Order: sequence, then structure tokens, then C-alpha cells
Amino acid sequence: MADASGVIRIKPQFYIHVLDNNTNTTRIECGPQTFTRQDHEKVVGGPDAMIMVPPRHFCVISNPVAKDEEGNVILDKNKQAKLKHGDEELRFTQDPFPLYPGESLSGKVTPLQIVAPNTALRIKALRDFTDNEGVAHKAGDEWLFQGPGTYLPVIGAQVMETTKAVILKPNQALKLRARRLTLDRAKEERKAGEEWLVRHVGSYLPGVDEEVVEVVNAYVLAKKALHLRALRTFTDVYGQKRKAGEEWIVTPADNDIHIPDVYEQVVGLENIITLTKRQFCYVFDPWKNGKAQLGQKELRTGEASFYLNPGESLERGIQDVIVLSEDEALLLRAKDTFADAREKKERRAGDRWLLVGPTDYTPPVEVEIIEKRTTIPLDENEGIYVRDLRTGQVRAVTGKSYMLTPNEELWKKELPKHIEELLAKTGRGDDHMRDLPERDKTRVVTYRAPHNSAVQVYDYKEKKSRVVFGPNPVMLGPDEQFTLLSLSGDKPKREGVIKSLALFLGPDFMTDVVIVETSDHARLSLGLSYNWYFQVNKEDATEGAKLFNVPDFVGDACKAIASRVRGAVAAVSFDSFHKNSAEVIRSSVFGSKTALAFAQNNLVISNIDIQSVEPVDQRTRDSLQKSVQLAIEITTKSQEAAARHESSRAEQEAMGKLDRQKIDDEAAAEEYRKKLIQLQADTASVESTGQAKAEARARAEAQSIEGDASVKTAQVQSKAQQIRAQSALEILKAEQDAEIEHQKAMTTLEIQKSKALAEIESEKFKSIVAAIGPATLRAIAQAGPATQAKLLQGLGLKSFLITDGNSPINLFNTANGLVGAPPQQS
Repeated sequence: MADASGVIRIKPQFYIHVLDNNTNTTRIECGPQTFTRQDHEKVVGGPDAMIMVPPRHFCVISNPVAKDEEGNVILDKNKQAKLKHGDEELRFTQDPFPLYPGESLSGKVTPLQIVAPNTALRIKALRDFTDNEGVAHKAGDEWLFQGPGTYLPVIGAQVMETTKAVILKPNQALKLRARRLTLDRAKEERKAGEEWLVRHVGSYLPGVDEEVVEVVNAYVLAKKALHLRALRTFTDVYGQKRKAGEEWIVTPADNDIHIPDVYEQVVGLENIITLTKRQFCYVFDPWKNGKAQLGQKELRTGEASFYLNPGESLERGIQDVIVLSEDEALLLRAKDTFADAREKKERRAGDRWLLVGPTDYTPPVEVEIIEKRTTIPLDENEGIYVRDLRTGQVRAVTGKSYMLTPNEELWKKELPKHIEELLAKTGRGDDHMRDLPERDKTRVVTYRAPHNSAVQVYDYKEKKSRVVFGPNPVMLGPDEQFTLLSLSGDKPKREGVIKSLALFLGPDFMTDVVIVETSDHARLSLGLSYNWYFQVNKEDATEGAKLFNVPDFVGDACKAIASRVRGAVAAVSFDSFHKNSAEVIRSSVFGSKTALAFAQNNLVISNIDIQSVEPVDQRTRDSLQKSVQLAIEITTKSQEAAARHESSRAEQEAMGKLDRQKIDDEAAAEEYRKKLIQLQADTASVESTGQAKAEARARAEAQSIEGDASVKTAQVQSKAQQIRAQSALEILKAEQDAEIEHQKAMTTLEIQKSKALAEIESEKFKSIVAAIGPATLRAIAQAGPATQAKLLQGLGLKSFLITDGNSPINLFNTANGLVGAPPQQS
């Protein structure tokens, strides 16, 4: 502390800097002391505490003072401490020290760095220097300080990082890369960028020129193989030389585990392929003698287990042995010439043959399976189209099960679209067309001709047709087609409305609308219905063919009839036609005959029905309607008048009958009233006599009932008294029996209790005797007489007798006893 007089009291471990203005030098003054400042002096620093460096600490001093070999501060000629300007000095544990003028503390007092086991400090030299151990370091050099230990920092060296050891577990390896040309732990030279593996288990501390790339885990090869690729030419751990780009697999047969080397790239894991005795597979590009046979294929059958080598692949995976039943077969083709061991013959490339079951088959690599065939079962009305591949001829096979030969195939028969639709709609409505499955075109086209119909089929190869009458199935040959019927329909008739495969032979009817004009130019619309049928001999093929001579028999027949009707109506007036329309139309069509026959197709029109006659002209229609209405009104009024007259006559007759019936009813009522009065008189007499009899009879029966009741009451009371006495007797007997049983039970319990107490006392006495022992009992028994004998001996008495004077004593016997005389025998 400084006061106004310039006296400064410096505490221990403190210092100040004093500037001498005369010499312009600064000196240091350390406490404890009292410093008196002179006039030419000036305190430029302090008092400040000295720098204290605890154990295991250090500090950095910038611009430190220079010292000699003995550690003394070097002073210049002006007694000023020399400084190392721009330099730094590390000071470790020592006594507290001051900072000379120009020195400064860089940072804080810092603990020394402790390097743990399995760690190291990577240190880099910032300038050339020689450490305390005499090792010279150049700027840029790097080295490791390995633990455990305490690192003493050095000026000119910088700690770059802390390196930790890598712990390698079993089945692990450490992948390292050299930063520069160096020697590894095995004293093997490593070039810059070179990589290698450290495989030993435990901790590994990378060197200063070694860089940790990664920890490589081993692959456990359990039912798997490791697919590897060489990144460069090298020799693997198994001693095999591998070229760059070469691929191979490591299987459990080579090693249970495998750690990929630095020049090995893991492509993937290959699963084991296991074939049972009923399985096989084809391997593409198989390996033989360690090399891939590119472009080849190998058959492998079970039982077997193997791994796919690099480049190998399976065609369609693992396949089961083909098992054929007795109705199955395989169509085979040879892809190359080979000897067929199964049939013991040579097969040339392109040969086709059929392998028929029952059997199992594993196809060799030279054989191609074209298809698997099954015997096609065919009913009597079913068939298939078969084409011979050698001749191209197509035939239909029907009515039997058939297996295609090696040179045959199923042929698809195409049909026109409209015929396909008609076949699909046969027996179904149009609403089901969307859900119909597609026709199997290899099956023989079958059409069931309806009853009383005819179907024409034309053979384009033979250039002839045939007609099939229903109900019969129609089966098309390979070159046959249906004759499509396009008939007129609707009212009036329009062409092409009806499409059909079958021609119905009738009888049936068809309707048409014909416009006619009378002689007085009245245009009428006639609704006509024709009954028709075909007159044909089904046994005659010529007549059957005539049915289809007219493509549209409906349109032609309607046109012919309409023409005749128009001609006939044109010759008569409207009034005449209106009165005799049926006769005019029938005579125009049939003439004097009863039917109209068409010779071209044997069509017969047997009847005509007039369904409607309507004027075409609106005015004519209105006039006709008015006349009809007037006729209807006249007819209606006449009928009403007749009905009123008839109802009046009927009403008068009914009134006469009603009056007569009233008179008859009144006479009958008087007769019945007379009978009623007579019956009432008889009833009154009977009632007076019957009442007296009934009262007497009732009193007698009442007295009888009372007597019977008294007797029954007495009997019941007697029986009840007997029951009460019997019950009381039984109750008394039961009480006495219960008392006797209770007394017996109590007596038995007392006996058992006495017996148990006696046994307990006996056992107790036995236990006491057994506990005391025979010797003790003997001693107790002898204790009284022995004590008396000893007492007598002490008194000097041989014998004595004590009595109370009340009990008599036989002195004779006693005297004999005393003298020892034997007792007398009685």
C-alpha cells in the first residue's frame, strides 16, 4: 500500500515495478518490505501478487528474461534484465516468482494434461527444436505421446488431437491407411495411401502416420457363402492369388467366418441351395475347374446342397421332378443331338416325341418341354379340332377320349362375329351376354337344334350342304359353317330384324300391317295375322334343302299376301269392305282353296286373322268414329227402354206374390197362436202338481243327508281321538327310549373316563417308577429302617417299643421277638 509520503508497504509474495527517471530503467522490488519512493522514482506497476504454480501445473510467460546456466537472470550494463522478445517460456512447479519488467503471463496457470491408458497425444512441431531427451525435431514433424503418463508441454510443439486406442473384439479387424511412407507395428513398410488390416484381438493404438478407416466386422458363414470381388491383384489370407476384377465365394468349407480384406469387395451373401431327391435345377454358366463355362447349362439333381459361384444363375429356380399320371404326357423337343438314356436311342436336334405317364421325369439340358398334355375326355356330343403339323390337315375328333400325338396340335376354329353371338345367346337372354365366357375355339362347335326346326350347314371344302332337323345336336366340321337366316320382323315388316341359325317349321303365326286403298280412295291400315307352317318330308334331303331356298321367307310371304290384299281391296268401296272385310281378304289370298302354298320352300299359309282396320286419313277416321258412336248410342237407348219395361213387369209380379205371401203367413200365425195357448194351460197344471212333489222329496232328502252327516261326523271324531291317543303313546315311548339311550351313553362315557383315568394313573406311576429307577426305590425303602437303626445305635438301645397306651400289645410275641425265639406253629 502507498501513502502520501511515498512509503509503500509490500506484503509477502507481492512485488512492484519501480522506474528510475534518472536512468530510465525499471527494477523490481519484492516483499515483504517497506519501500520508500525517492523523488526521481516512480512506481509503474504493483503491488501485484507473485505468480504461484501449484504442483502438476504450468504457465506460459511471454517475453521471458534470459538466464544463465545456473538459472540467474542476466542483466545488461544498465542493470536492466534482458528479455527474449517474441519468445515464450514454460514454467512448472516452483516457488512463487515475480514478473520482471516486460514479462507477461500468457493465459492462466493450467494443469498438466494427463494421458490415460490406451490413449495418446498427437504432437506437431511448429519449429525446429531439441526436446529434453535430446531428440531433434524439425518444423512439421509429428509424433505420439502414449499414456499412461503426464505430458509436459514444450515450446515449439502443439497438441493436435487425442488419439484413442481401438478395441478389437473377436471376429473384428481394424482397417488402417498410411498417411505417408512409414513402418507399421510389424516393421512392414507402408506407402502413402496404402491400406491394411490389423486382425489381432485387443486394443490397438494407431501410429502417428496411421489413419483409422473403419472397424471391419467378420461375416459368419452359417449356411451362407460370401461373394467377393478383387479390387486389385493380391494374395488373400488363404494363399490364393486373386487378379483384379476376379470374383469368388468363401464357403463354410473354407472358413466359418471371414473378414474381408482391404482389396476385397463384398458383393453379397449367397444362400445355400438345397435339393431334395424329388427336385432339380438348371445352372447357367457353371464353374468347372475353377473357371466359368460361359454359355453352358448344367443339370443338378438332388439330394444335393451347393452354393452358386459368381456368374452362375438358376433357370426358373428350384423345380420339382415332373410326375405324370396315366392320363398325362409331356411333349418334348431336342435342342441338341444327344443319347436318350431313358429310351436308349439317339435324339437329333429338332426331334419331337411324347413321354406318356405314369412316370416321373427330369428333363436333361438338351431337352425342351414344349407343353404338358392331358388326355382330353370327350362325350358322345363333344369333340376337338386337331391339325397335323406335317400335312396341315385339320380333322375333328369326337365321341372318345383323345391324346394328341407329337405331330398334332389343337386347331382353333374361327366363326363370324354374329354367329358367335347367336351361339352364345342360345338358351339365354340378351341380359346375360356380358357375363358369358369366351368360347373354347379348339372344341367342336356344337349347336342344339330346337324341336321342330331345321339347321343348314355348308361344307366349303366339299361344296355341299346338309340339313339337320331338331331336336338334334349339330356339330360343325373343320370346313363347315352355319347358314345364317336373316328374316324380316317388326310391324310393318322390315328386313334383317331377326337373325337366327334355326328355321322353325311351325305351325306358328306372323303379323303385318298393310296399307290399302278402296275404290272410293279410302286409305286403310289393316293389321293382319297369318298362321303358317312348312310342309316337308324330313326323310327327303331334297325337300330339306328347299326350306332354305328363300333366304327371307317371312318378308317374301308378307309381300305376296299384301299384294293380293291390296288388289282385292282396290276393287271394292269402303262401305262394302267395312261390311265384308274378312270375306274380301280371305278370298283374295286363298281364292277357292283353304290354304296358300309356296312351292319354292314348301311354306303354307293356313289362315288369316284380321286384327284391326283403321283409316289412314284423319278425317275418315273421325267420320267413322262419329258414325260408330251414333250407332252405339241408338243401340244403347233401345236396350235401356227394353230393360225399363222388363223391370216394371217384374216389379208388378213381385208385388202380387208378396201380398199373397202375407195372407198365407197371417193364417199360419193364428194357427200357431192357438197351439201356444193350449201348451201354456198344460204347463200351468204341471207346474202346480210338480212343485208339491218336489218340496216333499227335497225335505226327505235333506233329513237323510243330515243323518248321514251326523254318523260320518261321529266316525271321524272317534278316529281322530284314536289318532291322538296313539300319537301321545308313541311320543311317550320315544321320550323313554331317548332317555334310556342317553343314560346308556352317559354310563359308557363314565366307564371310558374311569378306564382312561386308570390308564393315565398307571402310565403315570410307571413313568415315575421308570424315572426314579429300581436303585432309587430300594434306597427310599431302606432309608427309614436304616435311619432308625442308626438312631438306636446312637442311643445305645438294642430295641424299643413306643405305644400310646390305647392299643393292646402282645407282649408274649413281642418278647419272643426281642429274644429272637422262633414263632410257634399253630
